[in-house]
Amino acid sequence: MDRSLLLSGHSSISSSSSACGVWTTTTSQKWLEFAPISKSMGSLEEERSVVEFEEESLVSPGKTHSREGPNISLPSPASSQSFCTKCMSNSIFNSIKVVLFSTKINLLVPFGPVAILVDKFADNHGWVFFLSLLGIIPLAERLGYATEQLAFFTGPTVGGLLNATFGNATELIISVYALKNGMIRVVQQSLLGSILSNMLLVLGCAFFSGGLVFSKEQVFSKAAAGVNSGLLLMAVMGLLFPAVLHFTHTEVHFGSSELALSRFSSCIMLVAYAAYLVFQLKSQKNLYVPVDEGGNQTGGDEDEAPEISHWESIIWLTILTLWISILSEYLVDAIEGASVALKMPVAFISVILLPIVGNAAEHASAIIFAMKDKLDISLGVAIGSSTQISMFGIPFCVVIGWIMGRPMDLNFQLFETATLFMTEADKPSKHH
Repeated sequence: MDRSLLLSGHSSISSSSSACGVWTTTTSQKWLEFAPISKSMGSLEEERSVVEFEEESLVSPGKTHSREGPNISLPSPASSQSFCTKCMSNSIFNSIKVVLFSTKINLLVPFGPVAILVDKFADNHGWVFFLSLLGIIPLAERLGYATEQLAFFTGPTVGGLLNATFGNATELIISVYALKNGMIRVVQQSLLGSILSNMLLVLGCAFFSGGLVFSKEQVFSKAAAGVNSGLLLMAVMGLLFPAVLHFTHTEVHFGSSELALSRFSSCIMLVAYAAYLVFQLKSQKNLYVPVDEGGNQTGGDEDEAPEISHWESIIWLTILTLWISILSEYLVDAIEGASVALKMPVAFISVILLPIVGNAAEHASAIIFAMKDKLDISLGVAIGSSTQISMFGIPFCVVIGWIMGRPMDLNFQLFETATLFMTEADKPSKHH
């Protein structure tokens, strides 16, 4: 009976093992039969998982990242566009803040629109002239600031040329509008006043202020000052010949010979100024490097960095130049009326007021540099500006008047020419 029970139990175990297809009565048979079945089941599971993975990757690509690692979301085009817009708006806001709200002199900027409103509704030439003068002062200063920022990207030599060019842009714009209105004497006297104010007022204040701050002798480059002084002497000669021809009455055709000589001299002066630019920018770059007390050349300030970008500087130069042009038109139209209303002669307005307003930023910068013992820069601002007015500004206005059909010449009358000659004779030419 026990044997029958054991046989029945063995049959049940064998049936169960045959039903399961896994277990056998011996250990060797168990491993031989289990291994291929488990291997086949594992391969089926791997193939199934690969198929499911490929299907999920085709349907929802975002789930593949969850299987491989942490969730990394790529920025959408809309979010990247909003980020770029935000960065651009911040850049524009910072640029406006730096250019318009970083100095107290910009408090005079609203006087420009006020001058336009007064001209439209009140028609008071005295107030229009006075408010236009006040409105141009901060614009000329900011024009110099934008030029200095652009000089960081162009280098010191080209930067100095840009500074001198846009520093005199206000006088040139006023002169072009005056030529357009036929006010030739105003053009001559304002340009002459620019040279005199730079050579006498600015240079004298720079020497005086530097001497008050520093008890020692201040030094500057004799070579650079000599080149600028030579160009000034050439400009004075160019202005002297038409005046001598006029007052000696030796011209063949009265009036026409004087005008022809002025136009010929202007073309020669423009060519000489172009040669001076080549000399300054390419031939003798080291000649314009500042010197120290021992006469050795020193570098510039390397700690300074631009506050606005390259393109922002160009955009601000364009905006400021256009705004100065608009105010200059109102200023020139109101000169004669302001002379009557304010009881001031036109000569005083042209020689004194207009140059001081146009060169206000240069005057202040030359004095500040002299008080920092940077006399080379002060001389570069004062004499360089005078050189550019005499060698470029005055001949440029003669050529523009020639194009406009205006008889603009170099005959600045005897008194003005003699004053300019005495100013050139008193130039600084020694190495102090």
